[in-house]
Formats: sequence, structure tokens, C-alpha cells
Amino acid sequence: MMNHTRYEPLRPKTVLNPVRSPSMPFDWSINPYRGCQHGCSFCYARSTHSYVGETADDAFQKHIYWKEDAPEVLRDQLKRMKGRLPRHVTIGTATDPYQQLEGKEKLTRGCLEVLNEFNIPVGVTTRSPLILRDLDLLQSNPASFVNFSCHTMDSRIWREFEPSTPSPRRRMDTLRKLNEAGVSAGVFIAPILPYLTDSPESTESVIAECREANAQFVMFSPLRLSTPEVKSWFFSVLERNYPELTEAYGRLYWRSSSAPESYRKPLKSQIVKQLADYGLSAKDIQPDTKPSRYNQQQPAAESCAPVQLTLF
Repeated sequence: MMNHTRYEPLRPKTVLNPVRSPSMPFDWSINPYRGCQHGCSFCYARSTHSYVGETADDAFQKHIYWKEDAPEVLRDQLKRMKGRLPRHVTIGTATDPYQQLEGKEKLTRGCLEVLNEFNIPVGVTTRSPLILRDLDLLQSNPASFVNFSCHTMDSRIWREFEPSTPSPRRRMDTLRKLNEAGVSAGVFIAPILPYLTDSPESTESVIAECREANAQFVMFSPLRLSTPEVKSWFFSVLERNYPELTEAYGRLYWRSSSAPESYRKPLKSQIVKQLADYGLSAKDIQPDTKPSRYNQQQPAAESCAPVQLTLF
């Protein structure tokens, strides 16, 4: 019996959500969907399915909730905010706003239209070429930018850990098209998987593609397993595909969500040097400063440099 994907509408009271955590370099977020069809094994948002009584296993990619009438709810919410409009909004902080269901529901496109009505700069994080459908909206918002996640060019590793995502090659091609169209687009090389995508050859292959696609910024980060649920699911995928690595991963992540500094420091040096060799500069994944939560006046385009999304 086939395990079909189920779709269920949610009627939200709000769509625009304030981000209170000081570690996050953005103040407002929008996630039109709960759950993600891409099914990435390392997704930190997997455990959020427990908020609606779901398990953190494959239900995350098999039971998708979509926020009914999200654009209309967003418009009403912004009208109520009056002179206290957000300075910037990030779309796709938990699940991909251009996952497969977006092709039908167009919730992300609707939200972009509303944000443009209010002249609010927007950043989008995705893995999907579907974003090119909304090129007109991104071009009409001069402060908009796009973050593409791509941690490997290896087709085998991609399929094993990101089973339903567009290929890395298609992502890089989309990145190039966005930049050619005047939309600032860059890359998250994340999460870097220890002993799988962290070799000099592996990281350089991604960086070379970033340079070819004229990436406007590049960020990188090693794998982080933020909750027990995420860690359990990732290890099940790792054991199925690379059982010989489970012990090594256990040493790195048994008592922590992050790999130790002894692993991260040389990896950082390796990638920073490679980026420099290709004429690219590394961006800090967690900026020291955070923009004010509200802005009484609409910011000029040049004052809205991309505020990057921290993955963790």
C-alpha cells in the first residue's frame, strides 16, 4: 500500500510571527506551511510537528498543513500594525515556502504580494527553482534577497539525505538566474555533514559552483542536531545508508547538538581559505547586531543589506 502525502488546511489567526530569540538575526517570520515535503533528514523543524500532535518521524513530510487564506490574514495583520510595520520579514524559517504544494496553493506568492503592497523588504530561504515563478515580485521589491541551501554536489548524498528536494544542479542554475535578473541571491552551505561532505574536495565543489552562479553571499555551518527527535531521525537515516559512520557521529553528537570545536575550527579554516581563493567572502551565520523590531519609516533599499537566517 502506498504511503500518500496528506494535506490539511489550518485557519491561522496570524501569519506574521515575531521572533523573540536574541540569537536569531531577524525579527519577523512567515511560514505558510507546517511540515515539508522535501523530507530533509537533518531538518531542525521536524520536531515542531509535535505542536499539532504529530510525531517527528516521516509524518513531517507526509502530513502537510497549509495556512488557509494566509495572504488575507497577513494583510489584515499589517493593517492593524499601522505605523509599526516590520523593517524586514523572512519567509521560510522553518519549512520551505516553495515546497511542492506551493505550486497549487500559491500562499508564498500571495504573501509576497501583500508585503510588496506595504513596501516591506523580504528575504526568502528555499531549495526550490519554483521561486523563479515569483521573479516579478522579487524584482519589484529592490531590498529582497534569496538564500539557497546547498551543502553538496554529490548526487548520491543529496538523494540519501534530502530525498524529495530539487537537485543541487538545479538550485545553482536557479541561483544564477536570480542574480542575472537583479535579485540578490546567495548560498547556505549547510549543513555540512562530517566525513561525508566536509572534505576539501567536497566543499570546494560547492564553492566553485557558488562562484559560477555569482553568489552574492556565502554562509556555511556544520551539522547541528537541535533536538532529540531530530537526532533520532537523522541517525536512523545515517545507519541505513552509512552504518560504518554511526560510531564516529556518536562521538561527535552523543552529548551535544553541535560538533565540538576541535572539529569545527579546522573546517572553518578550510572553507574560509577556499572562499578567498574563489574571490568570495564568508558571512557570519549569526550577526552581532540585530535590526530594530519596528520601523516608523520605510527603509531605503541600500539600508536593507541581507540579514541572514541562522539555521540553528
